[in-house]
Parts: sequence; C-alpha cells; structure tokens
Amino acid sequence: MHITEELHDHDEDHDRGLGFDLPTLINRRRIFQLAAGAGVLALVGCSSSSSTSSTTTGSTTGSTTGSTGSAATPTAGTSASTDATVGADSLTGIPEETAGPYPGDGSNGVNVLTQSGIVRSDIRSSFGSSTATAEGVPTTITLTVLDVATATPREGAAVYLWHCDIDGAYSLYSEDIADENYLRGVQVADARGRVTFTSIYPACYSGRWPHIHFEVYPSVDAVTSASSTLATSQLALTDASNQLVFATAGYEQSVGNYARTSLATDNVFSDGAALETPTVTGNVTDGMAIALTIAVATS
Repeated sequence: MHITEELHDHDEDHDRGLGFDLPTLINRRRIFQLAAGAGVLALVGCSSSSSTSSTTTGSTTGSTTGSTGSAATPTAGTSASTDATVGADSLTGIPEETAGPYPGDGSNGVNVLTQSGIVRSDIRSSFGSSTATAEGVPTTITLTVLDVATATPREGAAVYLWHCDIDGAYSLYSEDIADENYLRGVQVADARGRVTFTSIYPACYSGRWPHIHFEVYPSVDAVTSASSTLATSQLALTDASNQLVFATAGYEQSVGNYARTSLATDNVFSDGAALETPTVTGNVTDGMAIALTIAVATS
C-alpha cells in the first residue's frame, strides 16, 4: 500500500463530539465572512503555479485544462467559479448518481458523518486515533453550490466529499485501510456558495472512470443523516488530467485500468457527464486544482 504514516499534532478536542465541532466551525465562518466583506479573501481552487495556457499529457511538469466554462458567467455544471450570479433559467440541477458501495454516510455500514473531526478542509489524513496520510498528487477540489431555482449561492449548505486513494481503495471499507477515514470530509459553503477540500488525485480502479463522490446537505446540522441530502452525485475527471497524473510514480496500476475504461462504458457517466465534468488545472509538481459549479434544489 502507498501509505505513509506521519505523527501529527492532533486537535486535543477531536473526541469531544460533533456538538463541539459545530460552534467552532460557525465561529470560524464568521471570521471568514468578515474578511470576505473587506475584500481580503482570494479566490480558491487554483494552484499557485498552475497555468491554463497549454494542455499536456504524460508530462510531470505540464499543465492541463479540462472542460471549459465561461469565466464571467458560471452555469450549473460548468467549471467556472466566480462571484457572478447567473439567471435561474440557465441552470440545470446536478444529475443524481449512486453514492456507490463505500459512502460512509450510514446508508451502507459505518457512518463517519457522526464523528467529531469530519468537518475539515484537508482530508488527506485520518482523524481520531490514526496518523496515516494518503499519498498521491496534491489536489485542491472546489465546488460552488447554487440554488437551482434562484441561481443564488447556497450559503450554509454542507458538502460531504469522498474518493478512493492512490491504490483505488476506500477508507473504512477496503481491507487494508478499514481502520482509516482519510479522503473523506465535510465543508460548509461560504457566502459565495463555495467549499474547498485539500486532497490527493484519486486512482483509476477496474471498471470505473476516475471520479469523486459528493453529497450536498441543506446544513451542517443535517449532515449526519444520509436521508436528508439535497443531491448525491459524482465528478467525472478529465482525460487530460488523468493521463498527466497517472504517468507519475505511485499510479502505475491506474495506467492499465484506465486503458480498459471510457466514459461511454462507465456505469455512471455513460448517459452523459457534461454537467459533472470539472475544469482541472495545474501540474503534478505543484498540485492539481479541480473546480465545478453545481446547482441543487432547496429540498
């Protein structure tokens, strides 16, 4: 397994329960909102050294750009991520997809959403008693959540995001990492409807196109129940970024798996993935950045 173990200074409050996490999160969000009002917050979702001027595959230093959207007017299902608001008549809700066999949301076995520590932006390491960290190409994942009826940001919505590791295995379920909970986390949308996760680029395992799972909840208070989701869907990663990442050390088994799959044959994306395909920029040295604007219903 491609897992390194590092000692981390864990939060001494990690075992005080979700009830402790929520007030802490709310206080932090107030600080961020004040900063946003002062024009201090920068846009997220882009690597500091990423470039979209070229598309390169099979290179460890090139940059890659996936599906493109309007830089000024984000439409649901496009990869643009700005502060602009679009007309409601231009929005299409994110397609509903299966949560898969490894959701960790209580619908199929363990429920990680009830555990203190799940509300976090950096999901590369396990929280709680474990110190394991998932290896892989560093990746930032940014989702902008809009209300499909009004085209306004869904401030306060909670997004639970999870994906496989560099070996195609899922924490909590796969035998070798059943005691880990990394590559899973919850973030609450800010005033722009935006959530950002720091993670690694997922592998390609047999039978599936490379993807990332997510669920959208109306609030962080509702996130402990899989029955209260506003949307359950997946991100279909781009061919250019897949080839770029899978050419690097650690992703060797993804190369063969990827050669045997396609969007047309994938059991989730074969009916179309336009609304679920993000823009992917950056490089494998400085990190990849994934961004998509999605629209969800209010209930």
